[in-house]
Amino acid sequence: MTALNRVPSLMVRAGTASALTIAAVGGSVVVPGVASSAAAATPATKALQVAASKKGSPYRYGAIGPGRFDCSGLTLYSFKKAGKSLPRTAAQQYNKTHHVSSKSRKAGDLVFFHSGSSVYHVGIYAGKGKIWHAPKTGDVVRLQKIWTKSVWYGRVS
Repeated sequence: MTALNRVPSLMVRAGTASALTIAAVGGSVVVPGVASSAAAATPATKALQVAASKKGSPYRYGAIGPGRFDCSGLTLYSFKKAGKSLPRTAAQQYNKTHHVSSKSRKAGDLVFFHSGSSVYHVGIYAGKGKIWHAPKTGDVVRLQKIWTKSVWYGRVS
């Protein structure tokens, strides 16, 4: 029986299961800002998927998850779940990464926002000029377009 022939029977057996559950059983799941399953094996892609899974989690200064995050707490948590360790603050994380140009950036790289030489914010690059991040007090983890050119990129190795 081919995969296409199994889908109707899966849907019948699933009953009231969500479309996401059916998609997960039947094949790949598409999440905005997350790379395809072909790239899913890399720690950077896993970290990106973890960050995306935290969509809507409240911002809290100093928080490192699993339910609340500040910016560097989200990146620390996401990469830890992907098997990589990062230091606590955005500036420390910048110093630990391999710096890459904007032309060389890839989904899963860290995006560091800076003023002069001071790093003040970090997120995970999702592709197409967007990042997953924990913005500020009163906000939630979300996918957002990069709003400034004052950014540096770093790759976790």
